[in-house]
Amino acid sequence: MKAYIFPGQGAQFTGMGLDLYEKSPLAQQYFEKANDILGFSITDIMFEGTAAQLKETKVTQPAIFLHSVILAKVLGDDFQPEMVAGHSLGEFSALVANGVLTFEDGLKLVSKRALAMQKACEKQESTMAAVLGLADTVVEETCAEIDGVVVAANYNCPGQLVISGELDAVKKACEALTEKGAKRALLLPVGGAFHSPLMEPAREELAAAIKATEFSEPTCPVYQNVAAMAIKDAETIKSNLIAQLTAPVKWTQCVQAMIADGGTEFIEVGPGKVLQGLMRKIDRSVAASGVTIS
Repeated sequence: MKAYIFPGQGAQFTGMGLDLYEKSPLAQQYFEKANDILGFSITDIMFEGTAAQLKETKVTQPAIFLHSVILAKVLGDDFQPEMVAGHSLGEFSALVANGVLTFEDGLKLVSKRALAMQKACEKQESTMAAVLGLADTVVEETCAEIDGVVVAANYNCPGQLVISGELDAVKKACEALTEKGAKRALLLPVGGAFHSPLMEPAREELAAAIKATEFSEPTCPVYQNVAAMAIKDAETIKSNLIAQLTAPVKWTQCVQAMIADGGTEFIEVGPGKVLQGLMRKIDRSVAASGVTIS
């Protein structure tokens, strides 16, 4: 079975989407529509902006979403997903790709999510850190022992778990994990503690917008970050999407569930190759590739 996977924040790069814009009139229409919806020229920042401009959460998230979703649209009849999943932000791209959300509604929600997360980040000094080379249980137990808020946030692949929380708590956790044998425990250059309880104000804000948005029945199952199993019910998809901001991204478990359910070919749709790299670490026996537009 063919599975399409969609990247999240961190996959952005300067000039992203420009080749798509230049090669496809359909892509141009969607990019211009996005500029209108957002009320600023995101294409200028994507195509010509600096890395620093692209790193702003309010820009990064819509930019990655647009690159992914427009790429899927340009594939036309070649895009026939039998299952989809997205990493964090990428879940919104996946939900447009399998017909749950319209392009317009998906973009509006992503923009609202980005702004709400930015606001939540400004309330408290917080961060995330990548922990390499330890079992998930060791990381989880260590986080539980630290004073302050620090939790397992992204289960990216076996031996790679991202933790998230208050700045001091994350630093203390990194020290403790290094002592327990982590190959590396390093702070990430992110604006805040995504997928932790510190995102609760953003979750509440986004919840209102999600509840007010129409969700259709999907054309194929979506393997959502919080559930790591096939979901086809629109209301369940909605509640899982609301829970996602403060819950961990169970990416390893999502991919394993997709493989168990018959996924044999995984195609990453969007900027970069982050998910293809993770696929190889989760299960080398399945094919993982990206999309190229000729």
